[in-house]
Amino acid sequence: MPPVPRNRTPGPADPTDGADVTDVTSVTAVPDGRSPAGSRERVPVPEGQPPMTAAPATTPVIPPAAPPVLAEVVRSGFVEGRHRGSLVLLAADGSVELALGDVTAPVFPRSANKPMQAAGILRAGLDLAGERLALAAASHSGEPFHRDLVQKMLAERGLTPAQLQCPPDLPLDTEEAETYLASGAARDRVTMNCSGKHAAMLAACVLNGWPTETYLDPGHPLQRLIHSVVEEAAGEPVAAVGTDGCGAPLMAIGLTGLARAFRSFVLAAPGSAERRVADAMRAHPEYVAGTRRHDTWLMREVPGALSKMGAEAVQAVALPDGRALAVKVDDGGTRALRPVLARALALMGLDAPVVSRIGAVPLLGGGREVGEIRATF
Repeated sequence: MPPVPRNRTPGPADPTDGADVTDVTSVTAVPDGRSPAGSRERVPVPEGQPPMTAAPATTPVIPPAAPPVLAEVVRSGFVEGRHRGSLVLLAADGSVELALGDVTAPVFPRSANKPMQAAGILRAGLDLAGERLALAAASHSGEPFHRDLVQKMLAERGLTPAQLQCPPDLPLDTEEAETYLASGAARDRVTMNCSGKHAAMLAACVLNGWPTETYLDPGHPLQRLIHSVVEEAAGEPVAAVGTDGCGAPLMAIGLTGLARAFRSFVLAAPGSAERRVADAMRAHPEYVAGTRRHDTWLMREVPGALSKMGAEAVQAVALPDGRALAVKVDDGGTRALRPVLARALALMGLDAPVVSRIGAVPLLGGGREVGEIRATF
């Protein structure tokens, strides 16, 4: 019986005749049926036939295409860093006008989900309006007027700060945090930037007789209602459910779905839960963010704009005519978010001083400006 090839690997050329050869391990049958240990021999490869190579043990994995660079960090004229991500712009009719990266891949919108959560709270029957409703959709800076109103919202329903299940935290705004610590204050649940949302969730539970101890459980009646609002507004099913930094359930949707959701809020019928949330946020933007935050600037200076950022560099904006955008910086670098947002707003045709203000993110060296973070599209 001829030798049976096993593991074939390329071998060196035979110096005696210059022919290509390959190493094989052969097993030769013996009369009693036993097989001896494999023996090594060098078998010439026919002229013109390439050497055989072993098949890979596993199928090669083709890495996904890298998302595009949305922003670059320029110091002293030298590009020292880049931020990749995805961005979608919707036209007034809801069609996709620009898509950079995979805008259908699910992302966690983080606090950009808050308008939908606030709409779910209203659908649960809680009658909120004005500053209280804006605060229910907020990632507030922890300024005194934010903290005072959260305390009032709790007291109005016979609730206490101890019932909030968001973690204790310092003010989100850096300047406010310094003032807060200098006063001798410590981390507090009311100070945490999501406390307005949590206070509103608890109030909705009290109103409906739902358990307050488990109000953050994804199976809780309030959270199931919010889940349905997210899917309805986004026009797509929730791809995954996680836990946000504040402990609340977090629904993953695509960036296109997130932009659609914001668009649906500004175009919703007057008096609907969605329109009430949008109107409250736009009327009281300082309660949605804070006095030194870009969401506040944009909603204050561009009539009818609805804007909300989320952790890990997520942003969604809708304009009153139905144009909308959503963006996610892949590495979560919030320093890149404002320049990217400003460029996206400019592409949407928004020409206002606030766009330049939002986009200005200087880099410092020795206390002076030596560079910038700038959009690349």
